[in-house]
Amino acid sequence: MPKVDPSNPDFRRAPLFQECFPSSTKEYKEVVHQPTGSVLRVPFRRIHLTDGTFYDAYDTSGPQGHPPKEGIPKIRADWVARREARGDTNQTQMTYARQGIITEEMLFAATREGVDPELVRSELARGRAIVPANKRHIEMEPVVVGRLFRTKLNANTGNSALGSSIEEEVEKMQWAVMWGSDTLMDLSTGKNIHETREFVIRNSPVPIGTVPIYQALEKVYGKVEDLSWDLFKETLVEQAEQGVDYFTIHAGLLLHMVPYTINRLTGIVSRGGSIHAKWCLSHHQENFAYTHWEEILDICAKYDVGLSIGDGLRPGSQHDACDKAQFAELKVQGDLTRRAWAKGVQVMNEGPGHVPIHRIPENVTKQLEWCDEAPFYTLGPVVTDIAPGYDHITSAIGATTIGALGTALLCYVTPKEHLGLPNRDDVKAGVIVYKIACHAADLAKGIAGAMDWDDAMSKARFEFRWEDQFNLSLDPVTARSMHDETLPGPSLKVAHFCSMCGPKFCAMKVTQELRELAKQQLEAGIPLPTPEENGVKTNGNGQGGKDVEDLIHTGMAAKSAQFKAVMNIAPAESEVGGGVYVNVQH
Repeated sequence: MPKVDPSNPDFRRAPLFQECFPSSTKEYKEVVHQPTGSVLRVPFRRIHLTDGTFYDAYDTSGPQGHPPKEGIPKIRADWVARREARGDTNQTQMTYARQGIITEEMLFAATREGVDPELVRSELARGRAIVPANKRHIEMEPVVVGRLFRTKLNANTGNSALGSSIEEEVEKMQWAVMWGSDTLMDLSTGKNIHETREFVIRNSPVPIGTVPIYQALEKVYGKVEDLSWDLFKETLVEQAEQGVDYFTIHAGLLLHMVPYTINRLTGIVSRGGSIHAKWCLSHHQENFAYTHWEEILDICAKYDVGLSIGDGLRPGSQHDACDKAQFAELKVQGDLTRRAWAKGVQVMNEGPGHVPIHRIPENVTKQLEWCDEAPFYTLGPVVTDIAPGYDHITSAIGATTIGALGTALLCYVTPKEHLGLPNRDDVKAGVIVYKIACHAADLAKGIAGAMDWDDAMSKARFEFRWEDQFNLSLDPVTARSMHDETLPGPSLKVAHFCSMCGPKFCAMKVTQELRELAKQQLEAGIPLPTPEENGVKTNGNGQGGKDVEDLIHTGMAAKSAQFKAVMNIAPAESEVGGGVYVNVQH
């Protein structure tokens, strides 16, 4: 049970890397940042295969074996200290990029991506990518978020007034990054928000985001009308000092837009959006986050806190998607983005939550045009509203679609969405489903190296290397357990079939037999009919098996002739079995 004292949590043992990824090792590539001489140790996960080869995967799991009360190593401490010693007044990654400087963070992120660091620098300078990196979050392993790079995944965690603890929230974070979350948002709205965030940041190898209005509201005991700019500003500074890497601020929701939601089926579903809307109506004043935007930018520039401009009027149902309220706010996001860039502040634009699949491209097109190609960050979108308990799937369908169109960061949804506060297992389910969405989007975008993982898996599958299939999967433990349900023995981990098809009906096994038959006949000098004699077109040499493609066609033709001959024999008299289905005696 968690302790009552928030200053002295009782943490459980963190999940072990080796337990989650058998046959994998955590490795590091060392690269030198030439301007400073710093040696960067960039992590990756090496999956060792039974054929003596390996596959290297992107790794977000962070340093292992460090007690949460102590935190993880402060790998950015020297990088930040040098800038402070030089007296750099604006330490944002965008500012350095515009000066032509490739920082340690840019080099680190580029190495993880396998791209030229200059590409990262130029995209940051353009505003088309961000590297969220608060100078106070020195434990973080830098990551780049942008449409030209790997599609990234964000996991939401956080307590509520009804549940969770510091221990549970740290555990959720550890679980999320273990399974592949690239960033994490602490959306705590319950007790001990500051203390919870402190332990999360000190133990997080990925950028941490927040919605500061949540903590500000807690400070006034939930009374929206008692919020003020001064209180909100105090909260921003408090969180920036702790090391929050990006803020979601719903500054694009303006007073005159609130009536646009009156005919919506589900109204305003964003928590932050509803808070700002109620404050605006209570005081009949403009949104203080909008009127004090320049001051917000000054705070962000001082610490290099990125801004994720919130979609407070996002649709909460298919019925409300793409309406006047949603797009009015998106246009204001574009103006706020350009103002942030003028001060060197990094920006993402948050996008819709519920959108029919055929209207997703429209959302991307408008965001690219109105927000000058700043990174798009979307929750899903959920493409149908009929599946509570499975909204990690309904949203991953939309996430794959919008990711393939260039959305840079996909915010996961767990099975508990619309139902309750997610636990550790829900977090894992959401991360795995969204890893699938991100990778599928990368295949569609043609990200270099993305197909290599699929090819490695397909090769292992065709060669019946079951152990490698498990270990190449996103969740090796689950893949193995499913195979064990019907074929548990060690000897069955080398079998050339699974329980779905059995030993007689495995298509891959039959294909291997076809290839072997053609090869044996060719080596034995047995004359085979040419493909043309069997009505098969080839690539043109007409020699019936002189190259690989013709060899396959020849083998297939021979097998076809053998099958046709057998079909003329009654199944009971055939040793081979002429039909796919045979009579069964009852």
